[in-house]
Amino acid sequence: MRSPTSTGTSQAWAALGADASLLDRVSYGGPSGGLPARLPVMELARSTVAVCSLAAAELTSVRTGRPVPRVRVDDEAVATAFLSDRLVRLDGRAWSTFAPLSRFWRASDGWVRTHANYPHHRARLLAALGVSGDAREDVAHSVAGAIAERTAREVEETVYAAGGLAVAARGPEEWAGSEQGVLVAGQPLLTTARIDDAPGRVLGDAALPCAGLRVLDLTRVLAGPVATRTLALLGADVLRIDAPQLPESQEAHNDTGMGKRSTTLDLGDATDRRIFEELLREADVVVIGYRPGALDRFGLAPDALAERRPGLVIAQLSAWGRYGPWHERRGFDSLVQVATGIAELEGSADAPGALPAQAIDHGTGYLLAAAVLRALTEQQRTGGSRLVRSALTQTAHWLVHGLASAPGGEGGFDAGRRLTETDSPMGRLRYALPPVSYEGGPVDWGRPPGVWGRDAPVWIGV
Repeated sequence: MRSPTSTGTSQAWAALGADASLLDRVSYGGPSGGLPARLPVMELARSTVAVCSLAAAELTSVRTGRPVPRVRVDDEAVATAFLSDRLVRLDGRAWSTFAPLSRFWRASDGWVRTHANYPHHRARLLAALGVSGDAREDVAHSVAGAIAERTAREVEETVYAAGGLAVAARGPEEWAGSEQGVLVAGQPLLTTARIDDAPGRVLGDAALPCAGLRVLDLTRVLAGPVATRTLALLGADVLRIDAPQLPESQEAHNDTGMGKRSTTLDLGDATDRRIFEELLREADVVVIGYRPGALDRFGLAPDALAERRPGLVIAQLSAWGRYGPWHERRGFDSLVQVATGIAELEGSADAPGALPAQAIDHGTGYLLAAAVLRALTEQQRTGGSRLVRSALTQTAHWLVHGLASAPGGEGGFDAGRRLTETDSPMGRLRYALPPVSYEGGPVDWGRPPGVWGRDAPVWIGV
């Protein structure tokens, strides 16, 4: 049995501006061998799930008037959930979380990692490298040759200039000395703020902390959907909205769409924009995971949202942070690992490595959900529209520089004990059970994911 207080949990709970005395409500246990790494990945995982669970328990107490329920963090449940995107099965079939061109490549002076899971990112990568992408051509061989002729930084800049994704591998010292790295190091783990004096919405007594709340989910793989999946677990009506011209992987949605509904709206179309504004008028939370500023032209900047819907909780997620020379760049967990030196720390003399899970994504997702829950709690007390922000690089910095490994639990890790199955519109779905847990809390989602984009753009009950 570990100490009743994890250092990582204490750090994350303090970053949320919460009452430190509530940490006594948290205990830990279970086998912890599921996320082996040189860096303290398991401590990041258990800490982020712990604060999310405690924030849910705290909001439950606010709504019911009863004491804050106790929280139990089980390492086996946590590790399984952090591997959920790799463990999901549909009718027994697995899917690959990375496309063939999403991988490490040797450049003339080092290593580069690319991300080409989406068709438009793949097309931009090939265009930037001068590779045709003809089906008759060995595309991977051509990409390897084009990258081998360039320096890693040249590939990074050329691909990003074309709207694609490629990052040169850096060591931790190199990242720490860069302009973006210096700025990241100066940021807190996440930020929370009250942005106006709007009266808070009074939430009535309810068994689930998010019961009756409506969440607009404007996020894509993976941290944002993990956050909104968690809010759905806790009782919120979560409606994910994507642009119809941006394809999404149904396989990814099978994992992160648990408990949610999904629709498509083109905010550049007058009719769809009107529907969105109608949804916004009754929303309680908006979660945005697009690049900083990418949706501002649609009136989705925090001040504009709060002006139209006073008392809103707005959560913003970015890859690189909303500051510095990289703030407008696209990014994913795998690329953040490469840029910040994590890939070097987890690699060998022969090649970069990777964390045992997309732990930066998952961890940031639980942190973001915790921040939303805490914003709702503070809103009950003092009102105001609320803004919470997080970034993958800030979570990565915490992993490398802020956390220490904690003692492990007893017994052998077995992900199978934390998996279950259900029927879904797509077939028989196997998935990881949620790790967020507190006394009297939910143990599973109320509904499986549906076919991506097929739900009506309305709130439940309307």
